[in-house]
Amino acid sequence: QVQLMESGGGLVQAGGSLRLSCTPARNIGGINVMAWYRQPPGKERELVAQINNAGDTNYADSVKGRGTISRDNIKNTVYLQMNNLRPEDTAVYYCSVRTIFQTYWGQGTQVTVSS
Repeated sequence: QVQLMESGGGLVQAGGSLRLSCTPARNIGGINVMAWYRQPPGKERELVAQINNAGDTNYADSVKGRGTISRDNIKNTVYLQMNNLRPEDTAVYYCSVRTIFQTYWGQGTQVTVSS
């Protein structure tokens, strides 16, 4: 199993910004989609944003206009830039990397937005 190394979470005030990063501990071949999910307290995990090999992106309605997902295909790294953060963005954010064979998940990084 390949470990995904997430970073960038923390405590931020409403209206602030942060950037999450996710890199596999070792190279993963055949990556199709890289994505960020989140799980707010007491709720189910939900997709935040995803990006495929062609650079096509898809965002949850709740983050459109505030979030930007990007990837570095050489480093196999995926980023999530979140601006104008709201208290409802508070969640554990998980990185996901999908190949044709399986999906890898990170351990999660906590993002807390204070009002």
